[in-house]
Amino acid sequence: MRRMNTGDILVKTEILDAVENKSLKDNIPHFEIGDIVDVRCRIKEGDKVRTQTFNGTVIARRGRGINETFTVRRMVGHEGVERIFPLHSPNVLDITAIRSGKARRAKLYYLRKRTGKSVRLAQRHSDHTVSK
Repeated sequence: MRRMNTGDILVKTEILDAVENKSLKDNIPHFEIGDIVDVRCRIKEGDKVRTQTFNGTVIARRGRGINETFTVRRMVGHEGVERIFPLHSPNVLDITAIRSGKARRAKLYYLRKRTGKSVRLAQRHSDHTVSK
């Protein structure tokens, strides 16, 4: 078994970065933790393709580069539904920030334990949302 030296690792890293950069999206809209967003995603069912909108609060954002993901949570009936979206996925068509929420943490996992009106965050007036 051959040992790798640091030169081999650097070459592999440069190759991986070049491949990843081709797949990165250029026009990612600005949104933050606590924002209420509309995420339009492409759904393929058999041979039909349709667009579905998932509306909810961004409770987490993690990773960097091609591996960056964000978690959106919404309430359906009395059940909480969370969905993790890869930020650079070709199936994520559009992200629209509807309302900006005031959050002082990077992860809003404490919202999972809340029900009713206590799930809502205080509104922060921001320039990157649709409703100002």
